[in-house]
Amino acid sequence: MTARDEVLARIRYALSAPADPVDPPRDYRRTGEHAPGAPQLLQLLTERLTDYKATVHSATPQTLGSVLATALHGTHRVVVPPGLPEEWMPASAVVDDGDLSYADLDTVDAVLTACVAAAADTGTIVLDAAADQGRRAITLIPDRHVCVVRAAQVVQSVPELLTRADPRRPLTFISGPSATSDIELQRVEGVHGPRNLIVVILND
Repeated sequence: MTARDEVLARIRYALSAPADPVDPPRDYRRTGEHAPGAPQLLQLLTERLTDYKATVHSATPQTLGSVLATALHGTHRVVVPPGLPEEWMPASAVVDDGDLSYADLDTVDAVLTACVAAAADTGTIVLDAAADQGRRAITLIPDRHVCVVRAAQVVQSVPELLTRADPRRPLTFISGPSATSDIELQRVEGVHGPRNLIVVILND
């Protein structure tokens, strides 16, 4: 039997009868030791994001405006999703209604969004293209992404994070600025998204 014959025989065998579905094991840890928004989780998320070279700020509803102004310092045009809370809107906001081209998005200085949830264990933030986050393109093309994470959205584990994300929506998982390494382990930032990630944890 040639290699080709063997491959085709295996394919025919695999297609001959459907396999019985196998229930995957579910004995992994599904919840953390701390409730969503616990101070320990906010501290852990901050440490993880900082380790990934993101910048992290804390804010309250009273200080959010000044914190966002600091995060957006030096920007002239900031793209925002149409459902961003009015009180978060910077003076230089350009609301994306879906008509901005990739070339247009490449000319803005930053993007400001909310998120769905964040996992402290891994320092991962999830966006799902909801009205306060916008379509995926606006968070991948601008060079600076400022993301507001409400404290109550911070959970401990990835399984908890996934329960808050709708798999039918276009999900974007963010763990620090976009970066990769070549074969010599030289870090290059901004390859698949923003080079600068600024996270504002809102204690509301």
